Amino acid sequence: MISMVADTHRLNFEHFISMRSLVIRALTCLALGLISVQGLVAQDAPAASELTAGIGKIVEEAFSADLPGATVIAVCGGETVFRGARGLANIELRVPLEPSAVLRLGSLTKQFTAAAIMMLVDENELSLDDEITKFLPDYPTQGNKITVEHLLTHTSGIKSYTNIRGWMQTRILERMTVDELIDGFKDEPMEFQPGEKFKYNNSGYVLLGAIIEKVSGMSYADFVQKRIFDPLNMMSSYYGNHARIIPNRASGYGGSTEHPLNAPYLSMTQPYAAGSLLSTVDDLARWNQALFAGEVVSPQSLEKMITAHELADGTSTGYGYGLVPTEIRGRRAIVHGGGIFGFSTYGIYLPDDQIYVAVLCNSTSPAIPPGRVASEIAALAAGDPFPTFAPITVSPDILRSYVGVYRIDENSTRTVTVSNGKLFTQHSGSRRLEATPHTQTAFFYPSSLSHFEFVINEAGEVTGMNMYANGSKQPAWSEKTTEQPGERKVAEVDPDIYDDYQGTYQLASGFEIKVWRDGE
Repeated sequence: MISMVADTHRLNFEHFISMRSLVIRALTCLALGLISVQGLVAQDAPAASELTAGIGKIVEEAFSADLPGATVIAVCGGETVFRGARGLANIELRVPLEPSAVLRLGSLTKQFTAAAIMMLVDENELSLDDEITKFLPDYPTQGNKITVEHLLTHTSGIKSYTNIRGWMQTRILERMTVDELIDGFKDEPMEFQPGEKFKYNNSGYVLLGAIIEKVSGMSYADFVQKRIFDPLNMMSSYYGNHARIIPNRASGYGGSTEHPLNAPYLSMTQPYAAGSLLSTVDDLARWNQALFAGEVVSPQSLEKMITAHELADGTSTGYGYGLVPTEIRGRRAIVHGGGIFGFSTYGIYLPDDQIYVAVLCNSTSPAIPPGRVASEIAALAAGDPFPTFAPITVSPDILRSYVGVYRIDENSTRTVTVSNGKLFTQHSGSRRLEATPHTQTAFFYPSSLSHFEFVINEAGEVTGMNMYANGSKQPAWSEKTTEQPGERKVAEVDPDIYDDYQGTYQLASGFEIKVWRDGE
């Protein structure tokens, strides 16, 4: 369950629409084939046509027309340059997705919850330094001072209920009140002292929802509806509810990319203030514009939302309040993603370019993640697209010359191996990834924006690699070491500990691993 308003690279979208641009727009839409594109705005015709077609190509290559897909919007300088959809809203009925489709947001909900808290801060109804027991006096803090800000920044140390063993397999089905939901995790041991570490935490945002209710005298659903959705004319945004008839609601899917399954059920009483909202790309664009125009919270509160919080020791968490400050192609970016049964989502805002992109998928396992699609579109709209690569074939002998261990820093390495004529890399502590060559020395990851290149000296020796993580312009150097990829050693353990490991583990929404013991 699971964004800064300068104008240095603004595109010129202020020319009034002409008959010529109308014709180009129509031809562009036809050229995009099975992508549903609507509502393009007045712009300089050639630039608009090229940008629209480019975004359409990204969307078409990312999503299949006959599988779950996505709704997409791109806004530049306050003007919509792309609004489209591709794929099916309902596979069984063969209903295509439309740009107006309503999808679950998952953790994109958190920015609304954070904004609601900051609205109350601006109104002097609460303070970020307030201890949560001021509003929830019966909450067992286990002797710790836990503040509202700890909840916003995922630094409270409270255990996330979605990480409690078995919860996502069984208890997630139960209809719960807010008090019952809190009762389910409040007595769990603290994972660390408040402010000591960052650990993504849905329990924290549940508690924020409860605080909003306590302070405002309204339910969380009513507060979001009356204080955010209604004033901003977000007419297609909702608090999640299975029974309610919601026009244009898309069905959600799990399973694999090529073999989708209907998403498993979860009670929508449980995502609550951490992931309960549904919306459209249009409403999200309206929300983003209002948030950064100062229509929702004060400039001071917005700055706190989009600034990375620091731990007690001064270490940056990389996370604000419900939003994540980062960079894309060297540009400031404010992002957040979401994942909930049947849906995966992503929103990105480039404040200096005034570019906003939202991608809402009705699948937990799209071939290309929404974060990558959104990033590609944002970079293209900013006039600085990510590089694209065409795969080639490299001889096995050349591939084998790259095998080795590459030192990233004192604590981590990247190991390169070759198997069945394919090259793989594995960051220490992470899974192995297949890399595809596009030159004799350079490789890319098909499902990622990251790419890398091996460096060879004049003697023909491989000395290291330059990694362009997430398509960054500046590479990170890793030197090749004398270490060799080794076989994993088998540890000797007492088989009785296996009993404790048995159970079902959810690695992602709709993706579970079942562990059981068989003898020793």
